[in-house]
Amino acid sequence: MNLTLPRQSEFLGRFFRITVANVLSTVIVPVAQLLGVAFLGHLPEIQHLTGVALAGSLLACLYEMFLFLRMGVTGLTAMALGQDDQEAVLLVGLRHGFIALVAGVAMVLLQYPLRQLGFALLSSTPPDILASAGAYFDAQIWGSPAILINFVLLGWFSAREKNRIVVLMSFFGNAANVVLNYLLIIRWGWESTGAGVSYAISQYVTLLTGLFFLFLQIKWQEVRAVANQFWDFSAFKATFVLNINIFVSMIFILLVMLTFNYESAKMGTIIYAENSLLLQLLVLNSFIFEGLSMGVETLIGNFKGKGVKEQLLPLLGLALGTALLIGLSTSGVSVLFPQTIFGLFTNHSEVTENIDVYAPWLLLVLGFSSVSFVLGGYFLGITKTQILRNSNLIAALFGFAPAALAAFTLHSNHILWLALSLFHVMRLVVFVVQLPGTFKIDVGDGSSELNLSEEDRSLDAAA
Repeated sequence: MNLTLPRQSEFLGRFFRITVANVLSTVIVPVAQLLGVAFLGHLPEIQHLTGVALAGSLLACLYEMFLFLRMGVTGLTAMALGQDDQEAVLLVGLRHGFIALVAGVAMVLLQYPLRQLGFALLSSTPPDILASAGAYFDAQIWGSPAILINFVLLGWFSAREKNRIVVLMSFFGNAANVVLNYLLIIRWGWESTGAGVSYAISQYVTLLTGLFFLFLQIKWQEVRAVANQFWDFSAFKATFVLNINIFVSMIFILLVMLTFNYESAKMGTIIYAENSLLLQLLVLNSFIFEGLSMGVETLIGNFKGKGVKEQLLPLLGLALGTALLIGLSTSGVSVLFPQTIFGLFTNHSEVTENIDVYAPWLLLVLGFSSVSFVLGGYFLGITKTQILRNSNLIAALFGFAPAALAAFTLHSNHILWLALSLFHVMRLVVFVVQLPGTFKIDVGDGSSELNLSEEDRSLDAAA
């Protein structure tokens, strides 16, 4: 396995290569999903669009809880690369892959209680929408093992700067998703079930692509050489402890998005459909921001492994400026041309005719979330995952919850969007408060890399 790294002075080129690869690989996902939404949006019955959006949001939030598989493996692999530790690179991927497989199989086995729990708050949703949502959920959940293992593979390849592999995995998988969506929804009339089946199959196509390149990258002898270290209890414990903060932070995001969708559904089919289309743009941009965040996390983790700090500020400034430009540009176009943009997703005029009333909220949500995404990647790169956890906890309890309660009481969609905006504002506030202290960290001394706590040092050693 080749661990050769570019020179540190080339970090700007490395950042753009990593970021472009991650943005391409991640943005392909929502683009493929948007095409699926467009196929459903042009069916005669609107419940297929809203039902799939409802179940899709639930499943997306569920998978987000396991994003620590991609986030954790990226940071740890990048640090191991910085330390030129070949065995650690391989063990990080293997251990996270095992966790992903177990979690994915568990989701398939527990699909009925997961579905009942997820839909429990949606009893007031019209039955036809619930039926469509259930059909999509039941089909898509079978792709869970592949989805979670793909998190690990994409994070591992990204940390090793195998950018072409990252792009190819997403390209083949999502190309399959688009083709299958057309065949199953438009040609064969499978409607919501077809959308779920096509997504599940596409994830296995992505997995097979990743495994093909994985077997080209590593040798069986390398796996056998570290096999006796795989079941190291202290190492597994360290992996779980390091990732638990990311997992908890994802739970708060899950609760926020589920509450947002629950409140939207209670306001009626039209408002829920409008919010679903607005959220599609939010999801599209979040994938782009995630690509930028991954680029930051990879390089920051690598700098940490090498014990250098000179590039921290330039890298962070470049990433923040890029993310903010993208977020404001996308939201600005949506505000200026709402009928054109959202008309691409559905021909139901009752959904698009008043969507311009709520589109301006994207300026706030995308503006603040773009910055918080990048800062989240920065804190992940320096393994300060407790800051990520605390930011989501504070934002959910003191930003989102009070406004969401007001939206529920007053039955106001504007206040609901205000609640989502305040969530991202509060996340950003916590990050900004914590940020200055990290620049005082001395990374030049190998004995105290990034001024890690004793817990963090033990985690690095075990990983």
